Amino acid sequence: MKIKNETKVGILAAFAIALLIIGYNFLKGNSIFSNETILYAKYSQVDGLTVSKPVLINGYQIGRVAALELQPDATIKATLHINGKYEIPKNTLARLEGTDLLGSKAIVLTLGNDKDFAEDGDFLETNVAKGLMETFQPVQKKAELIITKMDSILTSVNTILNPNLQKNIDRSFNSIAGTLTSLESTSKKVDALVGSESSKLSAILANVEAITANFKRNGTKIDMVMNNLNTVTDKVAALNFEQTVNSANKAMSDLQLIISDVKSGKGTLGALLNDKQMYDNLNNASKNLDALMIDLKANPKRYVHFSVFGGGNKTDK
Repeated sequence: MKIKNETKVGILAAFAIALLIIGYNFLKGNSIFSNETILYAKYSQVDGLTVSKPVLINGYQIGRVAALELQPDATIKATLHINGKYEIPKNTLARLEGTDLLGSKAIVLTLGNDKDFAEDGDFLETNVAKGLMETFQPVQKKAELIITKMDSILTSVNTILNPNLQKNIDRSFNSIAGTLTSLESTSKKVDALVGSESSKLSAILANVEAITANFKRNGTKIDMVMNNLNTVTDKVAALNFEQTVNSANKAMSDLQLIISDVKSGKGTLGALLNDKQMYDNLNNASKNLDALMIDLKANPKRYVHFSVFGGGNKTDK
């Protein structure tokens, strides 16, 4: 059977019209061939939310936004078409959240624990979460303030770093480099010296450590000895000084007394000093004694006579 061209055109036109209706409903979020649950949610604002945006649970899409309607109280009612095979508890929260940095929004369902499930025409509890751009606004303001300050600082630095100052800075850095080179050379010399004398330094440090340890162990005794020594020294010095002063005072008194007696003619020494006759007698006696000693040396037999056998004769007269 041969189909006429008019019939073919009619069938093609009907197919195109049906495809157009299905596509239009799909873009609006309406499902043509599946069972859906229609729920509603009200929001105070829906920035970035449009028809056909997804309805998500933990990032998984279970439905679409079918329509948005402005209500007399200035709220926006969103019609949600949920796949019929998913059961949504009545106390589920429909939160409006941003999905990207461009401000696009989606409805994210946080399932409740109610045993009764939502049915067609039920309204879900809602909440509007801050978008990513809204979250970053305080950070953006701080960043802008920091950038402004950095721009001001860089301008000041560019003003300060004129060519003459840059030349001075270059010379300063060259001087610093020369100083560091000299310091490095000196450090090497010191290292060499310390290396060559390390054994002596080790011995010296060991001795110092031993002496320090001895002082530390005997610190209490040393303190006691020093305290006793100071006490004894002070006492002895004070006692000796007092005795010396007292003895000197007594000697001076005695000497003054003797001198007074001698001057007044008291005593033998005073009489001797003041009696001229006694002086003359003593002088004569001394002369006679000298003559006697001379005669004794010249004629000993006159005064002493002795025998080899123990017998003696009388001295000649």
